Amino acid sequence: MDIKTVVDETEKYYLPVFGRYPLVLDHGKGCRLYDAEGNEYIDFLAGIAVNALGHAHPVLVNAIANQAAKLMHCSNLYYTEIQAKAVKVIAEVSGFDRVFLANSGAEANEGALKLARKYGKEKAEGKYRIITAVHSFHGRTMMTLTATGQPKYQHGYEPLPQGYEYVEYGDIAALEAAMGDDVCAVLLEPIQGEGGVHVPSDEYLRQARALCDKHDALLIFDEIQTGVGRTGKWFAYMHSGVKPDVLTFAKGIGGGFPMGGFAVAEKFAHVFKPGDHGSTFGGNPLACAAAYACLTAIKAENLVDKAAVQGVYFKAELEKLQKKYPDKVKEVRGRGLILGMELCKEGKAVVESCLQEHVIVNCTAGNVIRLVPPLIVTKEEIDIVVAALDKALAAF
Repeated sequence: MDIKTVVDETEKYYLPVFGRYPLVLDHGKGCRLYDAEGNEYIDFLAGIAVNALGHAHPVLVNAIANQAAKLMHCSNLYYTEIQAKAVKVIAEVSGFDRVFLANSGAEANEGALKLARKYGKEKAEGKYRIITAVHSFHGRTMMTLTATGQPKYQHGYEPLPQGYEYVEYGDIAALEAAMGDDVCAVLLEPIQGEGGVHVPSDEYLRQARALCDKHDALLIFDEIQTGVGRTGKWFAYMHSGVKPDVLTFAKGIGGGFPMGGFAVAEKFAHVFKPGDHGSTFGGNPLACAAAYACLTAIKAENLVDKAAVQGVYFKAELEKLQKKYPDKVKEVRGRGLILGMELCKEGKAVVESCLQEHVIVNCTAGNVIRLVPPLIVTKEEIDIVVAALDKALAAF
């Protein structure tokens, strides 16, 4: 197909739920993407923090191809060696005992919320309330969009599931005021991604942990965007030392292949009984091969530590832009390779300017340029992106 046909047929047949840029991507290599005309772009969106190993990493490509030639799918009524290997390495890098595998971040959070409701029900009748944060994002299923503390995602889907309450992120007094013995869970992102790359204090997370312990509620961390080395540790909770009861993951776990899931401590492993939860495709051999390859490659290439180092350099370069354009850049924040540059007004023009320079970045929360490159990113690639941002801000 030519480019016009691709665009026209997509627009004709696909539901109009995405605001797309007029760019037809064809293939990628490392941190580079190539459109249908052969033009090269530096990718600092990584499929929204998904392509941890960049594009076409040989370890991941070979693992998926080899597994596809053997067994792509079988029911979870049976065992497979690759699933055993995948859940073991996920447990090891996450620091948890038990794992459930699904297909997406929304499914991961949905499962965690179901676990919390089941846990609450076992403890006391009426222990069902779930507290989440304003500006959070947890998915687009009915349960997870209700958990999302942004009304724009909920509009038109009322009546929503009952029992959710929202408090200001980072405000421990607000969380304490909302807590009670009828709360079964508090669901937080250790860094808010979609909401604008907000990083809470370690003390806030510690006190949230203490409140959950006091009221016998599960503390759930949504690490769908912050997990798998993105922050310079395997998972963002490791920076604060505040360990949740349930950890959800997706995005980078399969390096681009769809996978999600959640992990729990052993003490919560038997809240679900056989038949209480499940997934036809969750933990399929192909996804498990991708996850196992992705995580072992990240280990072998020391990409978690490299993300920490590159993140420090990248953040410092963005802070130089903030000093250069104090009337245009309000704040630079983030950790590792999840960074946000908050602008004084809507950031669409900056994204479009960068795209003209063949640099792919993203704007979230209206005015925050979100930068989540592959973990394999180099200093030289960071410099190219900073230069494109500099040019965009000069004209902003």
